[in-house]
Amino acid sequence: MPVPLITLTTDFGTRDGYVAAMKGVILGICPEAHIVDVSHDISPQNVAQGAFVLDNAVQYFPSDAVHVAVVDPGVGTSRQPIALSTSAGFFIGPDNGIFTHVLRRLGHMTGAEVPEGCSAVVLDKTEYWRHPVSNTFHGRDIFAPVAAHLAKGVPMEKLGSPIDSLVSLKLSQPFVRGNHVEGRILHVDSFGNLISDIPASLIDRDVVSVRIADRTNSGLNETYGVGEGLMALVGSHGYLEIAWRNGSATQRLDADVGETVVVELKREA
Repeated sequence: MPVPLITLTTDFGTRDGYVAAMKGVILGICPEAHIVDVSHDISPQNVAQGAFVLDNAVQYFPSDAVHVAVVDPGVGTSRQPIALSTSAGFFIGPDNGIFTHVLRRLGHMTGAEVPEGCSAVVLDKTEYWRHPVSNTFHGRDIFAPVAAHLAKGVPMEKLGSPIDSLVSLKLSQPFVRGNHVEGRILHVDSFGNLISDIPASLIDRDVVSVRIADRTNSGLNETYGVGEGLMALVGSHGYLEIAWRNGSATQRLDADVGETVVVELKREA
């Protein structure tokens, strides 16, 4: 039997023991589980950042892995705890859009409906929870034990009641106008690199220039180690990225999430 694999993505940090508590609950139910930390450094309550980081990691895991994502500013409110089954694995967390990027990458997200080929349940079977349940720590008391039971072999259908709609983040979309592609910064990584929502497929022609925050870079760089100062390149995630050689682009440009990026492409003959 394969070793059960569970990943964790949270905004908890590692100072206070919250992540350790979740791991303790998981191992108490499924001691054979292998737990992988995706990130616990998501900015507090930043669901969009969590969704992006989650997607950029979990696509490299086996398709039977269980992914727990807890960036949950609505914990204890009417927002629903959910589990989701997809071709990329199982996902457990709050229904607040945290799985939007995963679903869109799979080509499934159409509005708020549970996509064809996927299934979702609201986690309302309390026998699979830890008790008592804290109103402020569903990561420990609902999501962790449910993930452990799922990894141990409990069918998802037993963990909750079926639902047919999900909350979806309203993500910006790049658009093409003539030989220009305009997008926005979607994420800033720990190096200060500015990652846009422009996929490599939209800039497969020769790039003449990339403009952001009143600064312009000529063409594309191949890697971080070639060039000086401002640079633009396609990152390992497959999106256009703005970087600064041996520095932080977000600090040098005073640019952050939401900043406009304009790419000029060579005109087709």
